[in-house]
Amino acid sequence: MASRKIAVIIGSLRKDSFNRKVAKTLMLLAPPTLDLEIVDIGQLRLYNQDDDAAPPPVYIEFRDKLKEFDGVLFCTPEYNRSMPAALKNAIDVGSRPYGQSAWGSKPCAVVSVTPGALGAFGANHHLRQSLVFLNMPTMQQPEAYLANIGSQYEGDNLTNDSTKAFLQKFVDAFAVWVERHAD
Repeated sequence: MASRKIAVIIGSLRKDSFNRKVAKTLMLLAPPTLDLEIVDIGQLRLYNQDDDAAPPPVYIEFRDKLKEFDGVLFCTPEYNRSMPAALKNAIDVGSRPYGQSAWGSKPCAVVSVTPGALGAFGANHHLRQSLVFLNMPTMQQPEAYLANIGSQYEGDNLTNDSTKAFLQKFVDAFAVWVERHAD
C-alpha cells in the first residue's frame, strides 16, 4: 500500500510550542502508510476577500501545497476558548475563493494541546465546526484533548508513557481513517 501524504497544520506560531512538539511526536509514531509533513501557516497575511481576484503569491503557494496532500492533521492550542487566529486564517485562505477550496474534502483529525487542564476543548470543537462546513471527514474517535502537556516533555522528548501510547493509538486510527476516506 502506498503511503498517504498528510499535511500537518500547527495552530501555534510559537517556535517552542507544545503543539509543534506533539506534531513532531506524531510524525515519529506514524505508521509507514502515512507521510506527514508540516505546512507552515505563519507567513499567511490576513485573508481579505478583495484579494480573490488577484491573490498574493503566498496564498497561491499555500493553496497549491495543500492540494498535494491526501489528508490533514491539525494540532491546535486554545486561545480564549477557541482556535488561534493564525489557524482560522489558514482555513479561510485555503478555502477561498468560494467553491475552490484547497481543503478538498480531505480526511482529517484534530489534536488539541494545552498546558492547562481542559485539553483545549473549545478550540477542538470550534475547529470541527469549520471542518464540517469544508466537508472534511473528521476522525471522531479517539478524541485527542491533551491537557497538562508542559509536564510531559523534557525538551522535545515526550516522557509520559501513557500519553505516548495514546498518541500511537491515535495516529494508527488516523491511518485507517485516511485510507477509508481519501480519494
